[in-house]
Amino acid sequence: MPTSQHVPGADPDRTTGWVLADRERLIHPNLPADRADRIVMVEGRGCRVKDSTGRSYLDASAVLGMMQVGHGRPELAAAAHAQMSTLECFHLWENMTNDKAVELAVRITDLAPAGLDRIFFTSGGAEGNEIALRMARFFHHRQGRTERTWILSRKSAYHGIAYGAGSVSGLPVYHEGFGPTLPDVHHLTAPDPYKAAAQGIEDVTEHCLRELSDTIERIGPDRIAAMIGEPIMSVGGSVAPPADYWPRVAQLLRSHGILLIFDEVVTGYGRTGEWFAAQHFGVVPDLMVTAKGITSGYVPHGAVLTTEEVAAGITGTGGFPIGYTYTGHPTACAVSLATLDIIEREDLLGNATKIGSHLATRLGELRDLPVVGDIRQTGLMLAVELVADKDTRTSLPTGTAPVARALREDAGIILRGNPRSLLINPPLVIGPEEADELADGLRAVLARVEPDGRVRD
Repeated sequence: MPTSQHVPGADPDRTTGWVLADRERLIHPNLPADRADRIVMVEGRGCRVKDSTGRSYLDASAVLGMMQVGHGRPELAAAAHAQMSTLECFHLWENMTNDKAVELAVRITDLAPAGLDRIFFTSGGAEGNEIALRMARFFHHRQGRTERTWILSRKSAYHGIAYGAGSVSGLPVYHEGFGPTLPDVHHLTAPDPYKAAAQGIEDVTEHCLRELSDTIERIGPDRIAAMIGEPIMSVGGSVAPPADYWPRVAQLLRSHGILLIFDEVVTGYGRTGEWFAAQHFGVVPDLMVTAKGITSGYVPHGAVLTTEEVAAGITGTGGFPIGYTYTGHPTACAVSLATLDIIEREDLLGNATKIGSHLATRLGELRDLPVVGDIRQTGLMLAVELVADKDTRTSLPTGTAPVARALREDAGIILRGNPRSLLINPPLVIGPEEADELADGLRAVLARVEPDGRVRD
């Protein structure tokens, strides 16, 4: 078993078998300073990962929702090796390009909703949302509409943790202590049918459209650059809006010349059973941000798609003045092309629809448990809403972290939790047996959860 270099005074960590210093050198997101336990992952195949003690886990999170084709695919390792052996890296500044970037640009725009014909490569989702926000403001600036700076977003939205992306994210944890954040940002009510019903809101779309219209009128339509939104809110709880929400939002925005940005970092590349969730809702945004599944997470990569109108507006005389060191990285593009090959060859969009439907049926059986309030599913993007009270739809006072921990420790299932829901985003290669294992493990643990959030032994 591999170990880290011994540090004087350090003791072997009994959980992982690795030798860890008294204070590990890594800074872990969301890990309090007094936590000394670690789970060291060392191997992955398909939907499973293994830690340094040899324990196997079902990865029902697809490593933060990005492992579309599963762990350990030799095709992707071969694609990276072949590209690194030929041209490992080059940039896209000015008139320079590389063959893999050109090939991937054609491939993705052919798969995207008609009208999204131009593409800008990034290294990830937050970076992509940063670019989309810049593009939206710069587009209006180039047209002489310099007063159009406002960005509309939604409460509970998550768009990444860069400064602009974090500013338009609607979760307080990404704002508190990090201010001042990006100016001219307004957060609207999220279209959440489950929570809306508890508030006596009968028509969620009508309620949200009325608020959007009033907000546009209050700020001034000539001062708003864009609205950004996840087609289906991911970190917010896999919350899908009513079917008429996005078409009506898009129509209202365009009547005022406001750009629509779709954040498809999680929903893109087959997660919903379509290549992109925009196709699920029948909407073509002005800009569409993608990442994660573009390479199944094997290397960092992302892509922002735009219409010809937006592309022409931001390039114009002098060109778009923003670029990243790794924009169009040929190795990342090669891995992306190989990932898309696997998704198409193995019909993983079809599998997302089929297994997602099966999981929705199995998880629906959990509704008899006292703490299960709602089950949400679109393709292989699912959530189990946990409540202290089914009538008031009040969330567990502890959030879902203790439940997620029990699932990992007692059932060998890895998934994410937010304050109200367990988020389930397995690799798109998941089969029916693994789906049943997931459903059975959820029942075994959720049956022990008390309304105060405690998990009984």
